[in-house]
Amino acid sequence: MKPAPFGYERPRDLQAALAVLNQVSDSAKIIAGGQSLGPMLNLRLVEPQLIVDITGLAELKQAERRGDELVLGACVTHADIEDGRTADVTRGAMQRVAANIAYRAVRNRGTVGGSLSHADPAADWVSALAALGAKLTLRSSAGARAVAMEDFVVGALECALRAGEIIETVHVPARPASAHWGYAKSCRKTGEFAHAIGAVLIDPSARTARIVIGAIDAAPIVITDAMELFGGRIGGDYKDRFDTRVADAILAKAGVSNAAQRHIHASVLKRAVCEAAA
Repeated sequence: MKPAPFGYERPRDLQAALAVLNQVSDSAKIIAGGQSLGPMLNLRLVEPQLIVDITGLAELKQAERRGDELVLGACVTHADIEDGRTADVTRGAMQRVAANIAYRAVRNRGTVGGSLSHADPAADWVSALAALGAKLTLRSSAGARAVAMEDFVVGALECALRAGEIIETVHVPARPASAHWGYAKSCRKTGEFAHAIGAVLIDPSARTARIVIGAIDAAPIVITDAMELFGGRIGGDYKDRFDTRVADAILAKAGVSNAAQRHIHASVLKRAVCEAAA
């Protein structure tokens, strides 16, 4: 199968790209790494009139630490993070997530912004960055706006991007020294899409936790008040206090009706909690 005919533009800079999108946003698709869009084009799941290639935009390839956060351009690749070519404010959390995305060939080309824009429920960054408390800067020719990661993905393959808008940067806050990180996923075999994801950022000293349940055929479940998952208290013994029955109830309330699927999700989330406590 080959893609339907389409036009092609490769803008010289971000402003030029935004100008093109402003004119033809309803009939255009952006390509960066192409790891999701390429197969969709070949299968004719999408048939845009125009492809806007942003791979040459230097503004979207920057990565730097600004104060207490890491600012990543949307075209930073998974491999850039895996190989340590970007600064790290998460004490290895993002590097470990990146290293387990699909296969190396995919990581060499796939971009953080592209993955988030595609909004696949099984995508690692969709869940991991929500757990890390990341925020996004979205830009159009009309200006920029900030959106929290947990508000960006609104459903399976649906995100908060408006017509003519792209992800410009991802802002990841520094992980506190006292915060513990855990990330686990279940795949049929290494490199394939996850069918359950658990991501946790737990700070026993502050008695806080961000819990994310991903790969549920909808927007991830983001729990910022996680006390009920730990028997009403988040302390040093949080691993022993984690209650899979509460996780099951949360999944059922979110619409996961299959008991076996809820069990897999709850078990993967427990693995993430145990990893954080290790």
